[in-house]
Parts: sequence; C-alpha cells; structure tokens
Amino acid sequence: MRYSAGHKSETRERLLQSSALSAKKSGFSTVGVDGLMKAIGLSGAAFYSHFSSKDALFAAIVERELSESLERLGGQGGADRQRLERCLKQYLSMAHVEQPEAGCALPTLGAEIARADVQVREQAEDWICRLQQGWAEILESESLAWSVLSQCVGALVVARMLATPDVQRTVLRSSHEEITRQLALPRAE
Repeated sequence: MRYSAGHKSETRERLLQSSALSAKKSGFSTVGVDGLMKAIGLSGAAFYSHFSSKDALFAAIVERELSESLERLGGQGGADRQRLERCLKQYLSMAHVEQPEAGCALPTLGAEIARADVQVREQAEDWICRLQQGWAEILESESLAWSVLSQCVGALVVARMLATPDVQRTVLRSSHEEITRQLALPRAE
C-alpha cells in the first residue's frame, strides 16, 4: 500500500508531538521507542524511517519545545514589560505545576538536557540565551534576566517536587513576590 506524499511528514509530526507531551509529563528516558510509536498507533520498527535514533528524536523535541517556550515567554522582538510580567504570573501558577505537558520544557526536561550530548546542550543553550537576551532588553539588565529566568525555572521544579498544594502555592507566590520586588528596583547603570 502506497502512502500519500505528506504521510511521512504527518507521521513524523504526530510522533514528535506525542513524544514531546510524554517527555514533559513523564520524562523522555522512561519510554522506549516501542512505547513512543505505540502511542501514535504504529510499530517500533517504523520509528527509524523518521529519526535515526532516540537521541535524534530528543534533539528535535528540545528544538521544538524551547522554540515554543521562547515564543510564549516573550523572548523575541515585540515583547514588552507588561507582557513579560503577565507571562511570569502564568509561569508561576498552579496550572503550570499541575500540567507539565502543556508548559515550558525547561523544568521538565532540564535534567535530561544536562545529561544529553553536547549538540543537544548547545541547541538548548542557543534557545535559552535567546530568551535571556529578549528579557534583558525588556528589563535593561543582563544579570536580572538571568536571575529571573533561573528563579522561575527553579521555583517550578521545587513546587512540582512538593506533595501539598498549599505548600506549592506558597513557593509560587513567594517566588512571584520576590521577582516582582526585583523588577521594581531601580537599575544601577
């Protein structure tokens, strides 16, 4: 049976999308190739017609997820301080804690990216630096942008580690208050 010309690209897209959701929810290393393919209704053998290895799929997931995070978090031209502050409030929310598959890849995949090969880490570095640079332009401070970025990711990781929603909310609220306080301070030239 012959497939349409777009079938391969559609299947690759479904695999990439399904694998990204699975990775952000449960971790990338927890599921094998067969499990990833089964999630989209195909056999494991079909995987290699789309990606040369599971590592190649992970690299594609990192590229896709971090580019989407950059777009959502206002790290590209056209963002302003008010949009950044709205993004920070959404980022440090219980919805983001409870739905890792729908949010930023850094808190969910950061440890796996850190253990990945150098090409994946360089790719992640490129996207993270773009986000930081976008925020630095808005905040008029390189160091403040790094600090806020790190605090946001760290707060989300800590909140997700905790079992009690009230304690999670306290972590998120405290982090948001401290970041808001930092943003309000006058910048020294």
